[in-house]
Amino acid sequence: MGHMSEDRTKERVASTAWWPKWEQELSEYINTCERCQKENRKHGKKYVFLQHIEEPKHPWETVNMDWVIGLVPGGKENYNS
Repeated sequence: MGHMSEDRTKERVASTAWWPKWEQELSEYINTCERCQKENRKHGKKYVFLQHIEEPKHPWETVNMDWVIGLVPGGKENYNS
């Protein structure tokens, strides 16, 4: 079948097969396909190589931050990041 869009895959499966909850199961399968996750444009963000940072000579000479956003809301406060 190849790697086509989820909609096209569902159309193709619907024309040849059926089982209970097939659409849900197919969506879950597609969302866990390693090749699709790597090549999918939604997830295909550019990556850069890590760069070596020289050890600072003085305290607070260098400050680094990691930004993490868009996490699934959770906890009683419902924070997402």
